[in-house]
Amino acid sequence: MDTTVKVALAQIDLAVGDVAGNTAKIIAFASRARDEERADLVVFPELSICGYPPEDLLLHAGLRDAVAAAIAEIRNKVFGIAVLIGFPEYEEELIYNSCAVFLDGHTIANYRKHLLPNYSVFDEERYFTAGKEAAVFKLKGIRFGVTICEDIWHPAPMAASRSAGAECVIAINGSPYEVNTQGRREQAMRKRVREIGVPAVYVNMIGGQDELVFDGGSFVMDREGDVRFRAPAFVEDLYTVELEGTAAGVIAAEGDCAAALSTEESVYRALVTGTRDYVMKHGFSGVVIGLSGGIDSALVTAIACDAIGAERVGAVMMPFRYTSNISQEDAAKQAATLGIRYDVIPIEPMYEATVKQLQPIFGDREADVTEENIQARCRGVLLMAISNKTGRMLLTTGNKSEMAVGYATLYGDMAGGFAPIKDCSKSLVYRLARYRNTLGAVIPERVITRPPSAELRPDQQDSDSLPDYDILDPILEAFIEEDLSVAEIAERGFERDTVIRVLEMVKRNEYKRRQAPPGVRISGRAFGRDWRYPITSGYKFPG
Repeated sequence: MDTTVKVALAQIDLAVGDVAGNTAKIIAFASRARDEERADLVVFPELSICGYPPEDLLLHAGLRDAVAAAIAEIRNKVFGIAVLIGFPEYEEELIYNSCAVFLDGHTIANYRKHLLPNYSVFDEERYFTAGKEAAVFKLKGIRFGVTICEDIWHPAPMAASRSAGAECVIAINGSPYEVNTQGRREQAMRKRVREIGVPAVYVNMIGGQDELVFDGGSFVMDREGDVRFRAPAFVEDLYTVELEGTAAGVIAAEGDCAAALSTEESVYRALVTGTRDYVMKHGFSGVVIGLSGGIDSALVTAIACDAIGAERVGAVMMPFRYTSNISQEDAAKQAATLGIRYDVIPIEPMYEATVKQLQPIFGDREADVTEENIQARCRGVLLMAISNKTGRMLLTTGNKSEMAVGYATLYGDMAGGFAPIKDCSKSLVYRLARYRNTLGAVIPERVITRPPSAELRPDQQDSDSLPDYDILDPILEAFIEEDLSVAEIAERGFERDTVIRVLEMVKRNEYKRRQAPPGVRISGRAFGRDWRYPITSGYKFPG
């Protein structure tokens, strides 16, 4: 006899370590799924009780006790609907990345993640022990299998689930965003469902956690590999789908399929999400930004306003003798357009006092990059003072191209608490600025079209110190994200000497990157938890 199971996909934003808050949210969403959506089953993301990734919090005895209490609370409070949640499962000295299904006070399934990712941003083998058994539970006549995140990327776990009798497989995930990742997820799941011949439900979390951003994109796929439902990216909500059990197998009813986002839109929304959650989850009252009239600070200011609201964003222009009138005009124009607080603090007196104090040591040595750095550090001191006094986080404005080659000043423009565009190349920054202006022109056109300059000396342009960005950025991408050699990069049409020069700059500026604030990861390899080059290195790039 045919039967239908209504499944609610809880695509939610969770806070790492906030077990009580996460538990309250889980119970609230489960109650909503039961009472408003009349769902039979509600599915939550990977490690939903403690948040993902919990890192060394997993080793803390207090977290272990909190998780145990949360599991008991959910199991004993939520009735009338089956609840699938993820949590760290402790068994003596071992920890498993697990999930369980509770129904009316009983545990009807328990699954331990089989495959533990230990690459890129993942280091699950540091904490977890791999599970080995499949888990299948029956609900209204349909047998559901369960997998967790990495398990879908290889055949064995889902094949084991099918062999154990699963007629539909549910995959819960903590899959972080990077460019084009949604397509790769769906491609991986398409292979799995075609291999085992049953449909699948994929649930992913959203929200920002330190450098990582989770974009959701939860979906349901039929056994032929066609997407029957796709949730919007970066939107927290409860989504329902119906699965019909028939003599021919489980059939997923057709639902809404959110359209794929363009690269610029998806990256921009990731930056907004990551910035919003970093500021809000840390309890800051707002942010302060050094608005220079250049492209980077202009984009960061727009991101901040979209993330937390213009009323919580403050911008400071800190002109010096080399700051052009154009920069001051454009910064003021953008601040007025966005409706944010805008202050102007000239740094000339502060700079002169600093140089005067140093004169006995500097003597008659010619001015060089030292004086340029003093300008940047004067600005850093002012911005950090405002941050301290107002309780607003300082957002830094450096991009990936600059961070790669060290085109930034320690304790100057690198000072701050969070770096929204840290993983965006300069080329991508321009694309994102143009994209943001399609939603409403908030970045002056002149900021986008004029040559970039740090304005730390007369008539300065970035190209005085660096290759043009249309040359620099592809070289950096080839090295950082593809690990290509000098020869392999040169084969792409770049001068060998230029490649070596760029890579040497990357190598010798590792010490700066280690002291940089965290920022949103949007690429396949960001400067952060998945970049571990030595600071002290005798390696020479072959000439």
